[in-house]
Amino acid sequence: MKRYLAALIMLSFCWFVGMSFVQDKEQPQPKQALRKIVIDPGHGGSDGGARGKYSSEKDIALAISLKLEQMLHDEIPDVEIVMTRRTDVFDKVIAKANIANQARGDLFVCIHVNDAPPQHHSEVVGHHTETYYKGKGKKRKKLTRKVTDYNYWTTPSSAKGTETYIYGVQKTDAKKEALSENMDLYLDSASAKELKDYDPNDPTKMMISTIKTQQYFQRSANLALTIEEEFQKVGRISRQAQQRQKGIWVLQAVAMPAVLIETGFISNPEEEDYLNSEDGQREICEVIIRSLKRYKYSLEKQMSVGNK
Repeated sequence: MKRYLAALIMLSFCWFVGMSFVQDKEQPQPKQALRKIVIDPGHGGSDGGARGKYSSEKDIALAISLKLEQMLHDEIPDVEIVMTRRTDVFDKVIAKANIANQARGDLFVCIHVNDAPPQHHSEVVGHHTETYYKGKGKKRKKLTRKVTDYNYWTTPSSAKGTETYIYGVQKTDAKKEALSENMDLYLDSASAKELKDYDPNDPTKMMISTIKTQQYFQRSANLALTIEEEFQKVGRISRQAQQRQKGIWVLQAVAMPAVLIETGFISNPEEEDYLNSEDGQREICEVIIRSLKRYKYSLEKQMSVGNK
């Protein structure tokens, strides 16, 4: 009887394990929400960007981006990182957009450094008498007047803090165009094949591009808000997430959600030191990574709800 019970228990256990294995095998694996991030260090080569007292934007942006790449490999190893540049080279924004689109990125993160014009000052330092003439011919008279003397000088801007930009709502047509031109990059293979021979102005393609544009705009906005929130948590001054109305063509040219992070003001001596320091660059990377983790979790949660 004991042998019989033992055999029965063993058989039941094997059946349970086998059924669990079958169920696990039959359970569809969730699609990874964030597979590939494209990091774009701003400027480069002949385009130095903003300049501080002793450093340039292109060098700071590259240093932060390379640190961010390495730290992302350690913190989120299941996400692939694509860099638009690794050295001090200049590429037009069209080339950068092409790198991102051809890589089929799920997110575009552009690293920049901000600047602001110097502050202008003046003070009264005295007065002097100035001679002038009024009238013509015999009626011409010699007169004098008191003139104030000023001393003028400038000091570096006191502007500081971070800003995160997304493309402006008025740029949605450009974004839709980028999505339409790269439709095969974000559609599944079956849909891409079905739409391959359709005219670009076909209502189906236009509808998909519109939906994707709205979706990517919302994702970009959510990530930008998250980044600025995380910067505030470490004590940085946040100048908020904003829509850029001009000057960031690459944000609407990539067929994916996109943000541009202004990591600090190189025109402020205190901030320039921070941006060039090892601790400052590491803190910036840590903030961005925490934001990306939150962004990734949010996407995965949306996908899991959608699959139910």
